[in-house]
Amino acid sequence: MGGFLFLDLPAGNAFAILRIHQFPFFLKLIKNTPKGIFCIPGKFYIDPWRPVDLAVITHGHGDHARWGMKKYLCHHLTRPILQHRLGADISVESIDYNESVLINGVRLSLHPAGHIVGSAQVRLEYKGYVAVISGDYKLQDDGLSTPFEPVKCNEFVTESTFGLPIYNWLSVDALNDQLRTWVARNRENAKTSVLFGYSLGKAQRLMKAVDGLGEIYTHRSVFELNQIMESSGVELPEYKLLSTEEDKKSLKGNIIIAPPALYDSRFLRKIGDRSTAICSGWMQVRGARRWRSADAGFAVSDHADWQSLITAVKETGAERVHVTHGQTAVFSKYLNEIGIAADEFRTHYGQDEEVLENPNAEPEV
Repeated sequence: MGGFLFLDLPAGNAFAILRIHQFPFFLKLIKNTPKGIFCIPGKFYIDPWRPVDLAVITHGHGDHARWGMKKYLCHHLTRPILQHRLGADISVESIDYNESVLINGVRLSLHPAGHIVGSAQVRLEYKGYVAVISGDYKLQDDGLSTPFEPVKCNEFVTESTFGLPIYNWLSVDALNDQLRTWVARNRENAKTSVLFGYSLGKAQRLMKAVDGLGEIYTHRSVFELNQIMESSGVELPEYKLLSTEEDKKSLKGNIIIAPPALYDSRFLRKIGDRSTAICSGWMQVRGARRWRSADAGFAVSDHADWQSLITAVKETGAERVHVTHGQTAVFSKYLNEIGIAADEFRTHYGQDEEVLENPNAEPEV
């Protein structure tokens, strides 16, 4: 771990070895601050939204990985994504899952979050007390991201993007069957299937789901991230770069994968025989399927649904849970009702990726 100074501070007060729920005045590991979630004894932040000296990053989405930090620490697969998005000259170190480092007496390790390639939960251990900051996560195994692993802890920070009972995802196989049936029907009718999903994470899932049903063309933002992942050893289906000079005839019956921002682009409007689909967890709600007059909507999400959020929290065994971005009030209230002490952490997450695909909600501030 070159580039970082890892110090083991003196043990200090003997009472500090006791658990925080017994002696909260003697030991506190994390707190929410105007810059982000702060590890107090470690003197570093997890996914901060303002410049800090050391930022531990859970994954490469823009609301969790921001420019301006002096140093970054992340998973090996996230490192090239950060360099691509934030600049090749950033100071960034990386570690593997279950590998630990010591920072000012805090033992830090990363564990699979299942959200996207390289996504990680951050486990912090200090004087026998454990806190886990999960970032974004999902329990479904999409066959691409390293599957989520529950981590036992005293204190757990969870997202709640889809923290309402109405959100219950189909199995990955059932959802892929829906996507494949839709693409196959379009192909039979000589239509181009245009799937809209976020460039990092969602797009690669879509590619895997429709592999073998035709040539896959990707927007440049997707294409570049695909190449970065492949250079790190991630296996993806074959794909081509979608060019503005592309012969429209060559696209007939084939597949385009592009970010939602391109829905109304001039180039895509020129593809006459096309069928469009929005791929987002928000498509679970029937009214959202008419968003932007898309022909179809598929509830493809890289976040945990309602039941998965509950399962994840219970599996940690945490005595205290902090709920961030999404349905924070609803989900924290429910956890308290079932006997799990929970409160809300006000954050700046949710200003990127799937939250911005929501046709009905404003992003958090």
